[in-house]
Amino acid sequence: MFRRLQSLFHTPTPDASAPTPKASKAQAKHLEPNEHQRLILDAVESCYQAAERQLKRSFPRPEVNFKLRGKSAGTAHLQLNKLRFNPVLLEENLEEFIHQVVPHEICHLLAYRLYGRVKPHGKEWQALMVKLYDLTPCTTHSLNTDSVAGQTFDYRCRCGVVPLSIRRHNKVQRQQTQYRCRRCKETLSPVGGIS
Repeated sequence: MFRRLQSLFHTPTPDASAPTPKASKAQAKHLEPNEHQRLILDAVESCYQAAERQLKRSFPRPEVNFKLRGKSAGTAHLQLNKLRFNPVLLEENLEEFIHQVVPHEICHLLAYRLYGRVKPHGKEWQALMVKLYDLTPCTTHSLNTDSVAGQTFDYRCRCGVVPLSIRRHNKVQRQQTQYRCRRCKETLSPVGGIS
């Protein structure tokens, strides 16, 4: 089973007689998982084996990649049976990923397989977290995200200064939307005016 997960990253050994295309170092880096990524692949397989023992049925293994960006540690794509993990946060928080993030995301996939479309952190998901992995079901991680935090822009309302992400800032700049403060309901305006 683990070999199936590894095969997502393994490139076949080229035939000695065939010409070998040159790959850049950046491309080669993305083909083979690093040590932490291999440990996550092992954790995924271990979690699935534990689930299969407890639930007495087998489950198809997901595609796993390490291309997630932003502040999320991991995501589960239910219909695609796919897990994505944040490589930067993984490097900084290996133990948390192995013991919390991987089971959290796998429970999303298992809940979908067992119950179909349900609330993402609903009772089915929560029950799987407790029953399969003896974990307290938490909906968000508490990892330090300073290293992956994007650029923010200061906006103002009656309450004070509110930082907006670059994506939201750009929408305001293109006049596609306006944002309101959650507390005072005033429309946010850029500090220093529109640039």
